[in-house]
Formats: sequence, structure tokens, C-alpha cells
Amino acid sequence: MTPDVIAISPDLPIAEALEQMRHDKVHRYPVVGKKGKLIGIVTHKDLLYASPSSATSLNVWEVTYLLNQIKVKEVMTREVITVQEDCPIEDAARLMRDNEIGGLPVMKDDVITGIITESDLFDIFLELLMAQEEGLRLTMLAPYFKGSMAQISSAVTEKGGLIHSFNAFVVDDPAQWGCVLKVADIAEDDLLEAVKSHVVEVLDVRRM
Repeated sequence: MTPDVIAISPDLPIAEALEQMRHDKVHRYPVVGKKGKLIGIVTHKDLLYASPSSATSLNVWEVTYLLNQIKVKEVMTREVITVQEDCPIEDAARLMRDNEIGGLPVMKDDVITGIITESDLFDIFLELLMAQEEGLRLTMLAPYFKGSMAQISSAVTEKGGLIHSFNAFVVDDPAQWGCVLKVADIAEDDLLEAVKSHVVEVLDVRRM
């Protein structure tokens, strides 16, 4: 999550909220009351939808006046979906996907302590795939049984490969699973030779 989350007042004019979003380079703000209690969340889209269209006949002074009359509390979402600090990351991601939202305030009991957004999940995805490390990325289909990944890992290690990451994904055939392996210190031919007797099919191999 992003700690030290920036929260705003419900009485902030939407023009100021938009300007602050541009300055802070964020797309959503938790909205807190006078006692620091979370009472809503407002997104960049909420603020834009509440703003006059570019085709309006109002002049710039009238638009500015209007934007200063509309407060954040009038456009924010009041029923906020949140997670606690100890929520598993996959549960948070599932909540965001199922509810089609881009961020979740993170709470410790009733106090907001941070926010987790799509960008945070992208960072985690890159870490899981060890995208920052150079090596070969091998995508394959392997038989689905206990010890399958261990066999592949052992074979690659015996060939001198240094495994940076090994992840699995679901495929249509219940007798198989998809695997993505990131490995260094091994030539492509040696890597393919190491895994060939333990996989059903190599889908892709490339240097990253």
C-alpha cells in the first residue's frame, strides 16, 4: 500500500480538489471528516463528471464560480469499500476487480493508514515476475501433479540455472497448469533441454 495517504475535506471545492490531484499526481482521495473518520472517496472521474462541459456557454468567471460552489461531499462515493492492514494482497486485488474500482483505503480498525491502488498491484506483479532482473523467461504447460514444479526447478538448477521466479497460472485442461519461469546463468538451449522431459509444451521463451 501507499502509506501517509493524502486525504481531503468534504467541504473542499471540486476545483481545488482537481488542482490538488494534478499537483499530487493521484487519481483518488479518501475523504475524511473533522475527527479524521473516513466518510467517502472521490476519484478524478467523479470530479470531471461534476465539472461543466467544454461546450458550455458559461464564461471562465462563471465556470470558476460554479466549480467553487460544488463541494467534494456532493460528488464523492459515501459507501466506501475498504480493507484492513492484514488483508492478503490477492483478496484486495479480487475486491478491486469484482467491484470495478481502482483503489482501496487501507484501515487499522477505524483509522485510515494508507491506500492500495492498481499501480501498487502492477508493482507487485513486476516483483513476482522479477522483471528487474535480466534472464530468460520460459512459459510452458506442465503436468498437474504434486512435485511437478519441484522436478522442473531441480532440473534447471542441475543445469546451472539461477531461478529468480517461478509462477503458475490456470489453463483450460485440469490435467495441466501453466508455468512462468524466470532464470539466469543458463543458455537457452540448456534451459530447454533441462525442462523438456518435465513439461507438456513450451509456449514461449525469450530473454528479458
